Amino acid sequence: MFADVIVDINNVEVDRIFEYSFQGCQVKTGSRVAVPFGNKVIEGIVIGIKENSVFPLEKIKPILRVLEETPALTEETLALMEFVCKTCYVTRAAALRLFLPSEMRKGKVKEQFVRFVSIKHGLQINEILDNLRKSAIKQIELVKYLFDNGKSTFTSLSDKFGSSALNSLVKKGYAEISEEKFFRSPYKNLDTVKKDVELTPRQNLAINSIVKTDKTVSLIFGVTGSGKTEVYLNLINKTIEEGKTAIMLVPEIALTPQMLKQLRARFGDNAAILHSGLSVGERFDEWWRLRNGEARIAIGARSAIYAPVENLGLIIIDEEHDGSYTSESSPRYSTVNVAKFRAEFNNAKLVLGSATPSVESYLKAQNGEYNLVELPDRINKRPLPTVEIADMRKEIRRGNNSPFSSILKVELDECLSRGNQTIIFLNQRGYSKTVICTECGHVQKCDACDVSLTYHKEDDALLCHYCGAKYKMITACTECGSPFIRYGGTGTERVVAELQKLYPKARILRMDRDTTQNKEGHFKILSSFSAREADILVGTQMIAKGHDFPFVTLVGILDADMSLHFSDYRSSERTFQLLTQVAGRSGRAQEAGKVVLQTYSPDNPVLRYAINYDYENFFKQEISIRKATAFPPFTDVVRILISGEDEEKTLAVTKNVYDDLSVVYNLNKDKFRFFGCMKAPLKRLQNKFRFQVLMRINAEDKNLLDEIFTRADKHKTRLISVYMEVNSNNLT
Repeated sequence: MFADVIVDINNVEVDRIFEYSFQGCQVKTGSRVAVPFGNKVIEGIVIGIKENSVFPLEKIKPILRVLEETPALTEETLALMEFVCKTCYVTRAAALRLFLPSEMRKGKVKEQFVRFVSIKHGLQINEILDNLRKSAIKQIELVKYLFDNGKSTFTSLSDKFGSSALNSLVKKGYAEISEEKFFRSPYKNLDTVKKDVELTPRQNLAINSIVKTDKTVSLIFGVTGSGKTEVYLNLINKTIEEGKTAIMLVPEIALTPQMLKQLRARFGDNAAILHSGLSVGERFDEWWRLRNGEARIAIGARSAIYAPVENLGLIIIDEEHDGSYTSESSPRYSTVNVAKFRAEFNNAKLVLGSATPSVESYLKAQNGEYNLVELPDRINKRPLPTVEIADMRKEIRRGNNSPFSSILKVELDECLSRGNQTIIFLNQRGYSKTVICTECGHVQKCDACDVSLTYHKEDDALLCHYCGAKYKMITACTECGSPFIRYGGTGTERVVAELQKLYPKARILRMDRDTTQNKEGHFKILSSFSAREADILVGTQMIAKGHDFPFVTLVGILDADMSLHFSDYRSSERTFQLLTQVAGRSGRAQEAGKVVLQTYSPDNPVLRYAINYDYENFFKQEISIRKATAFPPFTDVVRILISGEDEEKTLAVTKNVYDDLSVVYNLNKDKFRFFGCMKAPLKRLQNKFRFQVLMRINAEDKNLLDEIFTRADKHKTRLISVYMEVNSNNLT
């Protein structure tokens, strides 16, 4: 017998099928195998089995061994591999790596077994004790303990009674050792109390609409607090009752424990969690529980879309508008596009949910491509929080240079005096955004990146938020030597320091990338705040979505217009979404909520739509602007990014790419809305110079993408990278 194998080498030169022979071993389609390749032994994936080969037998090498009894990949996975290769322009090996835990591929993690000790079957306690010397006190205590408590782990018994006593009982035949698989379960201590929830008429209508529609994709457009989660849980329940499996995606790792808690309360161990924040062993065990069918619900962030479930019946993507669902490292995939493929392959339902849907999704719902389901009211008709705008220009004119407006201070005083909780949102971590010399105006920048450094007071250091480089805090300007240094901009660390001065008795938590680096950092902070162990939570966008804190009655939004001024066609959309989402954290229980939105642009129409929760009119304005300016969804923005450490060589490759693509442009000018070559907005990153060829192509002319990729890709070298992005989430 012969097997078609993809070897685990991410290189275009070996991106093809290799044929190996096998005899006797249980090789199946989807099996991971060890194969000889050149003078090495490497891993590969079997993508097909056949009886005959066109090659001479003496030239075909044999498969050395099968790495697992159960094939790691399914027939669907192999079809999905081809889809990812075609749409993301990557090798088969790169696509296949998405489906497997990386440590599993490298053989660095295996099943864990634990030794247990028990009394040998059939023996009575008196029978054993009569045969032990009275001086063997530890052995006697151990026998009594095992009869009282049953089998126990070898390690715990050894710690309690000593290994000598334990081994003596085993040697005498009174006790026996057995090995059992140990499951490394994440979030073991979740409080999972099932709540009986009565659905509202609107929720029932939503569920029925999704179940009965003949469309693959449904978009739930529901305001914050409208009960989308309960709709999701009921849809999952129906799917499981039908004997099928489900995938539930959330945009942030921080949200997974909260959702897992609700899934476990309703479905027990049928729910497994997958995300990069788990330990190596936990991720391995959860992955195999899904692959073996021991768990039928996968919950996780973006990468969980590749969960190894079979007979898929439902995929849910909560907060579908969120940028985290687009991968910004190779393979650069859209989670929604992968989900659509899996849903269509399995004849399953795909449910997208958001209070602020992406412009692209809402347009498809308006056009009838998606089934539109609306939840316009909060549960029990609770009102959305009132929003008050604080004009920071007036605050500065009054001499208020603190991060907090007078309005926010008044609301904070009242909120804390009533024993309620507050969320303060600022999408900038660290103490200060920049360190500036007041004499010459020099801003401290990263040596490896074309970006300013951020001051972190806790470390008394300057950090680059792009490459992670860390520098000592300066005492004098590195350009002119002046000791007069000031801080520009405000970060979460500084906000906490200012709040502690204003409210010394208040308990304050901070949640950003710096405070959540530990494995359960997100979970511990959110659990503590949920348990009312803190009065104020200060954080970046990871606190803006999906969380439900009943005692939060005030949300303060600092620098609300920060994201409006990014040079990105999505900046208005992102600002509207972020402000609406973070405002929705307030007033989710009995007390009405308030939001104070601080801005230097109070008359901006995007902010006006946001404070009135007016998505429909925001959408009408945004879609008309996109159409008039020929931006997605009416075109595809294609970027060829060229980067290398040698600026001249990188520029030379960029010119060659541009010249080659000019041929395509000149032959298809009617299909292009823009074609140009320039430095990337972030000109240098991690010691690499960056240039780009930028194009906008009519959305219906996607057939050009293959030719553009082929022409650009041939120019990459060992030292100069060239890669293509289509409608990238981040064009910096």
